[in-house]
Amino acid sequence: MKIGFLGGSFDPVHFGHLLAAQDAYEQCKLDRLILVPAAQAPLKPNDMQSTVEDRLAMLRAAVEWDKRFEISDVELRRGGVSYSIDTARHFRALYPNDELYWIIGGDQLPKLHLWKDITELARLVEFIFLERPGHPGKAVPDIPGLRLRRCDGHLLAISSTELRERVKRDLSLDYFVPHKAIVYIREHRLYR
Repeated sequence: MKIGFLGGSFDPVHFGHLLAAQDAYEQCKLDRLILVPAAQAPLKPNDMQSTVEDRLAMLRAAVEWDKRFEISDVELRRGGVSYSIDTARHFRALYPNDELYWIIGGDQLPKLHLWKDITELARLVEFIFLERPGHPGKAVPDIPGLRLRRCDGHLLAISSTELRERVKRDLSLDYFVPHKAIVYIREHRLYR
């Protein structure tokens, strides 16, 4: 079985996240795709503004209807800084005979050598990196055993930080965020 993992803060989840997940799922012919919200992203220590419960609820609201996608709360339950290596070890133990794929944006490729225990991570998973169609790939870092698969993504220039600002300024999230997640944000008065 081919299983893909897409991590992130999802604060809030937006169409950029979901298009990346769909592009990787379809182009790499994955059997399963698991969204993995981070408890605390190591490279963005002060980025999250919503509670773990709120981020998980928004993500569930956004994809509950889509049977292609699953959500794992493993990083949220673990707490603390969420390192990909810890999560990859967890899933490798759960799925010892499956092909595991870690999905990243092409902008992460030049920074990959900075990830915690990257050599071990490269042994545990193959990386799928999303790039804009027709754009050349970034320089590939020299990491022993690194396996990469390019995926042409419908990348959208949307950031969760920008979306939180839009809420503070009373601007619409329509066309950026799935409707059910918008309803959740309004009902729980998030980002105000």
